Amino acid sequence: MLKIYCYDRCSTCKKALKWLDEKGISYETVDIKADHPDADDLRKYYAVSGLPLKRFFNTSGMIYREMELSKKLPDMSEDEQIELLASDGMLVKRPLVIGDGFVLTGFKEAEWADRL
Repeated sequence: MLKIYCYDRCSTCKKALKWLDEKGISYETVDIKADHPDADDLRKYYAVSGLPLKRFFNTSGMIYREMELSKKLPDMSEDEQIELLASDGMLVKRPLVIGDGFVLTGFKEAEWADRL
């Protein structure tokens, strides 16, 4: 079963869950703000995803902008970035989908249709 980290006030998450429901795909939701992934989980997800680490950041989020992370991330190591992501679930791109052998960040309907 899919594990989906999402935020209940996020319109993209709502859209993604509606899409899954319409397709009849089973999933388990996890509140990304209250129960966000820790550094070890993020390391695993990053390794499995094959994505650049920047794709795990919620670049449109308030915290990302307030911390001016677009300027700081290039000078940070991967471990520092992962620790930062693990410090606050609102920094993590959502929805974050964890499946059997794959990880998806954000909701891109075509990408989800291919994978799911």
